[in-house]
Amino acid sequence: MQILVIEDEPKVAGALKQGLESEHYVVSLASTGEEGFFLANNQTFDLVILDLMLPGRDGIEILQALRARGASTPVLILTARDAVDARVHGLDSGADDYLLKPFAFPELTARIRALLRRGRTDQILRLKAADLDMDLVTRTVTRAGKLIELSPREFELLEYLLRHANQHVSRESLARDVWKETARATPIDNVIDVHMTRLRKKVDQEFPARLIHTVRGVGFVLREDTR
Repeated sequence: MQILVIEDEPKVAGALKQGLESEHYVVSLASTGEEGFFLANNQTFDLVILDLMLPGRDGIEILQALRARGASTPVLILTARDAVDARVHGLDSGADDYLLKPFAFPELTARIRALLRRGRTDQILRLKAADLDMDLVTRTVTRAGKLIELSPREFELLEYLLRHANQHVSRESLARDVWKETARATPIDNVIDVHMTRLRKKVDQEFPARLIHTVRGVGFVLREDTR
């Protein structure tokens, strides 16, 4: 899931990016109101984390402009303003939730999960294949009820395979859609193969049925092993 963080304090923004990516979210950063508004209007995000005190266009202006354009993306406001009227103003301007600075990171992730559940009721929140289950809100993967620990890249790779279950997936499509490498002069086949090997060990090694298969000359496929 894609999260846009609009925050002008470098340390706070860096900590948010690192922490959220460790939870397997894909994070984009903007350090000014103008940059954040541009990204929010030109890319698709599942959630926006918005600081109120920004250089140039402030958080309330951004929020009101997004809602005026019909954007329904959930917005979580970060604010150091503890006054009730400031929080009410943010919610009345279109925010879905707010969190006071300083905050505990587990509380932030809990609020994110709640907003994603609320904001994506018409979309797929879980991906399954056989006894493999991926929860896109909690960012967890289990197989036969056993938790599988994945790196952020491995999570993205498995999500792509699950979304294309029973379809042949080429290395070129993985480079383009997972690694976002569209203009690279040299292929990243070796990088993809290393990550795929690690992923297969975690997903398949301890279980009787394989799910991730290599298709010679093509790429990979995620399907139940019927042999």
